[in-house]
Amino acid sequence: MLPARVVVYFVLALALFEHCSYRVVWEKLTARLPGTVLARPAVSSLARARRWLGARPLRALFEAVAGPVGERHRPGVYYRDLRTVAVDGTCLHVPEDEQVTWRYPKRAGEHRAACYPLLRLLVIVECGTRTLLAAAFGPESDGEIRYATRLTGALDASMLLLADAAFDARDMLEKVSATGAHFLVRSGARRGALADETPGGRGCPGVRDGPTARSIDKNGRRPGTAHAAVSNTEARVWPRPRRSRGSGRALNRTWRVTLIIRASLRT
Repeated sequence: MLPARVVVYFVLALALFEHCSYRVVWEKLTARLPGTVLARPAVSSLARARRWLGARPLRALFEAVAGPVGERHRPGVYYRDLRTVAVDGTCLHVPEDEQVTWRYPKRAGEHRAACYPLLRLLVIVECGTRTLLAAAFGPESDGEIRYATRLTGALDASMLLLADAAFDARDMLEKVSATGAHFLVRSGARRGALADETPGGRGCPGVRDGPTARSIDKNGRRPGTAHAAVSNTEARVWPRPRRSRGSGRALNRTWRVTLIIRASLRT
């Protein structure tokens, strides 16, 4: 049986060389160990070693090394005195195998299942370095908010969280506010008027005993359709860029995102 630490290195190498076979990955892992007599384990032995190791050591390794690393002088890491971080998600294909599909089923249509099974991955990253602070994953059938709320433990009062419109749910903003972190979240028309009048400004529904939250539109006024939810902030928006001929809807989409990221925060 291979030592546990060797199996951990092997699993990490599998992630780096995901398109290579077990045998090729093992050879790459041991290629820079000249003069050392090494065993060449069978592929079946490597597979058994992975099952024997399990997920717990890898989870502990991630939790030990994940976290912010950017320094103040590095572009994009800080906005004023707040460390900028962002949350977002993606979906990854997983093998179509009975050992996988019981947990990660295919998308089922009215008559048949489509494509490969999907895994949903949500992460919080440090802007400027792309360093992971926290990650959560599971079946694609569970929405992004369910996973994102599990990541809020990585936030603290020194951070500014940036997020897109999918993360403007009340439960999400409540949990972010509870950590003391500031947030800047795009909110679409489907939410309507996100904020209600409160003594501290326009507060997000359900966000109590914490930072006040304001809603702004592209002109810095009370929102109509598309707007941003901003915690502990007063917003100042840059002038809208001149529209060029033929730019069409693409420019509108770009502007809506740029608008929010470029809002000026005063804490």
